[in-house]
Amino acid sequence: MAAFSLLPSAHIAPKPTLHFIKASTSDLPKTSPSPPSTKPQLPSHKPHHNIREEARLHNAATVTTNHPRFSAKYVPFTSITDPSSSDESYSLDEIVYRSQSGSLLDVQHDMSALKHFDGAYWRNLFDSRVGKTTWPFGSGVWSKKEWVLPEIDDDDIISAFEGNSNLFWAERYGKDFLGMNDLWVKHCGISHTGSFKDLGMTVLVSQVNRLRKMNKPVVGVGCASTGDTSAALSAYCAAAGIPSLVFLPANRISMAQLVQPIANGAFVLSIDTDFDGCMQLIREVTAELPIYLANSLNSLRLEGQKTAAIEILQQFDWEVPDWVIVPGGNLGNIYAFYKGFSMCKELGLVDKIPRLVCAQAANANPLYLYFKSGWKDFQPVKAKTTFASAIQIGDPVSIDRAVYALKNSNGIVEEAKEEELMDAMAQADSTGMFTCPHTGVALTALNKLRRSGVIGPTDRTVVVSTAHGLKFTHSKIDYHSKNIKDMACRLANPPVQVTADFGSVMDVLKKYLLSKSH
Repeated sequence: MAAFSLLPSAHIAPKPTLHFIKASTSDLPKTSPSPPSTKPQLPSHKPHHNIREEARLHNAATVTTNHPRFSAKYVPFTSITDPSSSDESYSLDEIVYRSQSGSLLDVQHDMSALKHFDGAYWRNLFDSRVGKTTWPFGSGVWSKKEWVLPEIDDDDIISAFEGNSNLFWAERYGKDFLGMNDLWVKHCGISHTGSFKDLGMTVLVSQVNRLRKMNKPVVGVGCASTGDTSAALSAYCAAAGIPSLVFLPANRISMAQLVQPIANGAFVLSIDTDFDGCMQLIREVTAELPIYLANSLNSLRLEGQKTAAIEILQQFDWEVPDWVIVPGGNLGNIYAFYKGFSMCKELGLVDKIPRLVCAQAANANPLYLYFKSGWKDFQPVKAKTTFASAIQIGDPVSIDRAVYALKNSNGIVEEAKEEELMDAMAQADSTGMFTCPHTGVALTALNKLRRSGVIGPTDRTVVVSTAHGLKFTHSKIDYHSKNIKDMACRLANPPVQVTADFGSVMDVLKKYLLSKSH
């Protein structure tokens, strides 16, 4: 342990450096060339060439003198909300999580370089990479590399070709239960580890891989987690050969979530506290040991998560939906979606952004209470147990980011009680979905806004599903067994016990079919 004391602390921001190199307009082409790496002429496949090696050979052969130098840097989040407040900035290659004043950091891209190309250029570039196996553009995240982590070498990227997740037309659910004909569910849980966290973790672990190659003092990556973050972190670190450390609140996550970091070889600490307690401990630990912090306090994660918003626009052929509803716990994701949409608008890919809704569990609802107060008085809450365990957070790190996103998108915050979210999940499942409780929170928010007339019957609406339902089978079993205390479980569909003879089977089948004929 003493050896670590000689290494610099990663928790305290170093003095700002201004080594950020912006692309001079004289360096940029005057017309939009063919998109770099859009349709690379790959060498013929040989047994010793894998896709990473092919990309390396292609990049070495590509003339880049006319390509703009896209770049990004860390800046205090306060300078995003008030550009005149600070000129503080840091290289993405520095290990820093907060500004000198203690505020969150944000990744700021060199928009002047990006704006040299028009919206049509970026639309065509991103669309040309969909469905390819070209490294690393087969990933829904890295297909937008220029907007995510532009300076990383392709060879340093750790990717499972995450993203490109299904945008599901919820035809029957919308028609039968909401009177809607244009309701969609973005299944971010159909991903490598079963949650949207993969989108951010590929970026963070790739940057850690780069830092370690630069001999930066990083011996491992750590996170506090309610389940999904630990799964994504452990999987990507395992792929990279980087040690991962996970702080979990004891007895507060599903077994399916617990087993993932264990299976991926993470060093797992089960701690007798809640998520907020784990978060405090991991921050203290990363201040003393050369362990890179992977929670959404780290703004690199949000760069990957914002690509889900860009994907939604792609999947609608660059038409903007009216509403996007996102479950919210630590609140980084609502800001990530806003950032993705707003970048598309600023760079001319679309002409507006959707209205955002952040949906919280009533048992962990500090943002909802803040919204209901008219943004006048934010108070953390002591989060109570909720079936939506991944958003059981009472003191969200990204509160300022979320408020900024909602204010700038004319957004709304709604909440879901436990019985509401479980009924909504069961109702969605009955129409062919298999959702997580967090999606149940978002669907409850949709139900309330639809009933109040805020969301209209023809409004194109996207509900973001953040995790796969298979991670939460225990709660589904309890619901359909009517085994949840003080909950009616009115949509339960338990199996019918029947003896193994023809007459008994026919009796129950006739009774069932008769009930369906009315």
